[in-house]
Amino acid sequence: MTDVRTGTKSQWQPKRVFIRTYGCQMNVYDSDRMADVLRPLGYALSQSPEQADLVVLNTCHIRERASEKVYSELGRLRDLKLERRRDGADLTIAVAGCVAQAEGEEIVQRQPAVDIVVGPQAYHRLPELLARVVRKSDERRFDGRRRPGAGVLDTDFPAESKFDHLPAPSEADVRAGSAFLSIQEGCDKFCTFCVVPYTRGAEYSRPATAVLQEARGLVAAGAIELTLLGQNVNAYHGEAADGSTWGLARLIREIAGIEGLVRIRYTTSHPRDMDDDLIAAHGEVPQLMPYLHLPVQSGSDRILEAMNRSHGRDHFRRLVDRLRVVRPDLALSSDFIVGFPGETDADFDDPASPRPTPSSTAAGRARRGRCWATSSTRTSRQRVLPRCSPCSERSSARSTTPRSAPSCRCCSPRPAASRDRCWARVRGCSPSTSRAMPA
Repeated sequence: MTDVRTGTKSQWQPKRVFIRTYGCQMNVYDSDRMADVLRPLGYALSQSPEQADLVVLNTCHIRERASEKVYSELGRLRDLKLERRRDGADLTIAVAGCVAQAEGEEIVQRQPAVDIVVGPQAYHRLPELLARVVRKSDERRFDGRRRPGAGVLDTDFPAESKFDHLPAPSEADVRAGSAFLSIQEGCDKFCTFCVVPYTRGAEYSRPATAVLQEARGLVAAGAIELTLLGQNVNAYHGEAADGSTWGLARLIREIAGIEGLVRIRYTTSHPRDMDDDLIAAHGEVPQLMPYLHLPVQSGSDRILEAMNRSHGRDHFRRLVDRLRVVRPDLALSSDFIVGFPGETDADFDDPASPRPTPSSTAAGRARRGRCWATSSTRTSRQRVLPRCSPCSERSSARSTTPRSAPSCRCCSPRPAASRDRCWARVRGCSPSTSRAMPA
């Protein structure tokens, strides 16, 4: 780099940050915002940890295996950190996200090379945390040597909202014309299988004015599609400029009025928060895509009660019927937890079909569970919900035009590898029970 004042070569080089993201779309959004927070400090994005001065692991706590992957990655980063120090340089390691929030001090105990542990509500304070790392690295010693990591923790739920301290969105937050926009965080439902209330906190909805401002900024930066994010996004209840409270439907209608915005999506929803206005919006707002991800988790009322889901199977079915009325071409997907504690074969078979299954043994159920597996990284199995016709047309989550989903083997010949992914293969098939995995 040349100094414009003297014409001489400068030794200054920009700092590099590598951010690895695990888990949901909300973590992708958070990672983008971390990069925005670090940019004024001179950090540019790196393509690999080997080229970075700072590595941030933005973690997911939904699955145990995801948590263990983080510790495995931290072991590799520890070795890289030691190698850097032998060469007279250094590497700062930060753990962010839900694992950081849930495990906190345990992360530092298990891997002392970690410098920063920051929860999902405090990453706007990364500049301050980095300054503390520099101070602690100079002060603390371990066996006469510099401590492996500074071990700075910030897993509090601050009184102020992190969104009030984040910079405006930029072109870097838009990918191929699409951008994520976080409008809601946390959850008050306390489903028995879920850690979200403990890692993301109570439900919080951003003010409608702030959401609209960020939406306009993203569209100005090149986004033609916005995905509205929240752990329980359809519970959104943001305060408007006039002091009134907007629900998600009202917010969608206002965002749809932004010139240049073509498509709107939202995820993830809870069946108890699908109100009349939101259902109507699916038929009235052209920009709202004909797709909805609506987790049901189980088709057994007994298991749903054990999960503390606060809705039953019939309630979910009525929601689907009402959505089909306003938007007949709506594509639906859902999450199902297989093998929930206490689930019996009768619970498992109950929602699927009145027909007997090929096997009611534990091995047979495990085989069916494997057949449900998709390329998704989610713990719950995801599949398209049934229509009252065999192998009916579906539209993909990322497409505006309908296409055919994979059919079962009794409807059309298919390669063996594809047949193995068909749910109907192990459930039996009839015009009223045919179901298929999304492509």
